[in-house]
Amino acid sequence: MALLGGHFDLIPDPRRDHGKRHALSDIFGLALCAITAGADSFLAIEAFGKARLDWLRRWLPLTHGVPSHDTVRRVFALVDRRHFERSFAAWAQEAFRKTDGRVVAVDGKRLRRARDAGEPMLTVVSAWATEAGAALGQVTTDDGEGEVSAVPRLLALLDLSGCIVTTDAAGCQTDIAKQIVDGGGDYVFGLKGNQAGLREQAERWMMEATLSGDVDAFETSERGHGRVETRRYWSAAVPDEALRRLLWAGLTSVGMVESTRTVGGKTSTEQRYFATSLAVDAETLARSVRGHWGVENGLHWSLDVSFGEDASRTRTDYAAANLAVARRVALTLLRAETTAEGGAPTKRMRCAWDADYLATVLRLE
Repeated sequence: MALLGGHFDLIPDPRRDHGKRHALSDIFGLALCAITAGADSFLAIEAFGKARLDWLRRWLPLTHGVPSHDTVRRVFALVDRRHFERSFAAWAQEAFRKTDGRVVAVDGKRLRRARDAGEPMLTVVSAWATEAGAALGQVTTDDGEGEVSAVPRLLALLDLSGCIVTTDAAGCQTDIAKQIVDGGGDYVFGLKGNQAGLREQAERWMMEATLSGDVDAFETSERGHGRVETRRYWSAAVPDEALRRLLWAGLTSVGMVESTRTVGGKTSTEQRYFATSLAVDAETLARSVRGHWGVENGLHWSLDVSFGEDASRTRTDYAAANLAVARRVALTLLRAETTAEGGAPTKRMRCAWDADYLATVLRLE
């Protein structure tokens, strides 16, 4: 089958021809089918293949049968993760229609068990299309590399035109701002201590705009589970003279969010500031800020709860990074399938029980 539009069929095979029995596309196809249907280990991938061999042969040649779990593990460890990452991004952007104003949240997640003692944790930086509930791409940090250094490599894989890219404070960097603007997108960056000067400026500009009445405001309120939370959003323009002094490409406005939460009779208030290339519009700011946190619940939480990613001990060479790609593809496909009720865990079980439903999720029919 042309799995995922054939994008993964273009990945170079690093193995020697001598003794090679299983096609790369067969191994990738088997792994994706198995992971979507509930397999969380290489041993489980092999077991799924043996149980569903007749069904799999409707879509994959599997001339020499099901590859062993050791073969699957070895291939995932050998294939350069950058090829996997590029194929993933190309497929996702083709599969999920892009619209102007789409919020793309960029955030990192550590694979806590995918390391040997004394080694740094592997971090996967993902791009999450909030409205579509789809992972658009990922990159994994290199040895000794921080999350901030990985963000530009991820953005380079994406078509940013018309998108609103959001990051937390770690991604608030001048070069990242320029890359987004040059790519035709807008940005909303959280401001904290790493950009203390810009945060102080933002506080001053917001105060001046509030006093002069040149500020746009928007408010939301939520109630549930004994909690009342009100969020107030303000957006104000950056003064022209400040724009001339700053190195931030496209910086147009600053925003402030004040969250007031009451739980059990106790009330707490938090204020956060943002720098953005968006025009003054508090409602769009609110949609972007709220959309950013979708990457935590929609992607990171689901990967840990539904796929056991945080508990995975796979760590050899590129295996952990490539498995992370496969999980994100599977989660994206499961979320995109809307004919069945339930979340990802329920849908994965149904895929294991019902081969026709698995084919629907994988878009094979």
